[in-house]
Amino acid sequence: MPEPVTEFQPELPARFEHPHRGLLPFLGLTCGVSVANIYYNQPLLLQMSSTFHVPAAHSGSVAVATQIGYAVGILSFVPLGDLFERRRLIVQLFAGVALSALLAAIAPTLWVLGLASVLLGLTAAVTHVIIPLSPELADESERGRAIGTVMTGLLLGVLLARSAAGWIAALWGWRVVFALAAAVNLLFVFLLRRRLPALPPPNPLPYREALRSLWTLFRTEPLLRQSTALGMLAFAAFSAFWTTLVFLLGTPHYRMGPGVAGSFGLLGASGALIAPVAGRLSDRRGPRAVVTLSLVLLILSFLILWTLGYHFLGLVLGVIVLDLGQQATQIANQTRIFSLSSKARSRINTVYMTFYFLGGSLGSLLSSIAWMHFHWAGVCALGTGLLLLAALVHVAGARSSSIA
Repeated sequence: MPEPVTEFQPELPARFEHPHRGLLPFLGLTCGVSVANIYYNQPLLLQMSSTFHVPAAHSGSVAVATQIGYAVGILSFVPLGDLFERRRLIVQLFAGVALSALLAAIAPTLWVLGLASVLLGLTAAVTHVIIPLSPELADESERGRAIGTVMTGLLLGVLLARSAAGWIAALWGWRVVFALAAAVNLLFVFLLRRRLPALPPPNPLPYREALRSLWTLFRTEPLLRQSTALGMLAFAAFSAFWTTLVFLLGTPHYRMGPGVAGSFGLLGASGALIAPVAGRLSDRRGPRAVVTLSLVLLILSFLILWTLGYHFLGLVLGVIVLDLGQQATQIANQTRIFSLSSKARSRINTVYMTFYFLGGSLGSLLSSIAWMHFHWAGVCALGTGLLLLAALVHVAGARSSSIA
């Protein structure tokens, strides 16, 4: 296993063009297409419940099934990016996404739709096979910029998936959403085969050994542990807000429904806009400086939401600052962890993203409890507390001789 390394501090050699650098925008688009598959079903649940004549709460199992599949897919498939030729792996997973979406489109029962959703989540984890490619397709001095370019596409996919699915379903029904998704993902099977170069495995290992190495990487890499803790805590705070926003908007003060809450997601465009900026700053100033800035933004956002959350413009401002801080944190963290080992980037990303989504689940759970007992002030106090804990992790890392 690679020895623990200090945080990546980029040198700036003479600039040259990596032969595959032009693929980065295409990879960003590919990430957007793949990640969108796990968000399509969220605005369609009421239509699904009507189709299958079940209570709305039962159709919610479709969204849960997709998330479970996605988490299992990250653990199961993403490590393969270090073991097998990546172009073939990505193409095969995209083919799986297309078939899963088609099964969802024609599902005769809710049970079959749930199965299709698990498979859709499993194969959509291809997103996290693609992301570690970005630093390989650019000069080392532009690693952060490369990650930022790809993450911009991913963020736009998250942003637009719900909106596009909702409008398409309103016009033609929810099955058409998945039929179109199947067609788009099938198109990308051919595009990826044509455009991606052969990408041999950086460190071929037996699969069982690769899975065991996930714990070894976590245990031996202090920077990975620190970045994982930061990402987990930041995403927990982020999820705490989004889980309870609909509750706030439903109070007598606002009297707004879930549709307005969904529209707040469009403000996530601010996060997509900062992704390339955060990437360039990571290259020039180092990722640690960007993490510091992002934590300041995140804490500031919760202070705004706490004090001005019952004023609509204050709520909008808080959401914008929150998205900016969250996406900057993600870019900087991934820039850091991908500097650890070129032979284990997929497995490193597996460790990071597994804890990242665990943090999101924890934030959602704790925020529901906080709302139940202390309402909006409790949610904001929870988010602020999680971020202050992240700041302590960050400061402790800066003082550690092995990470500073």
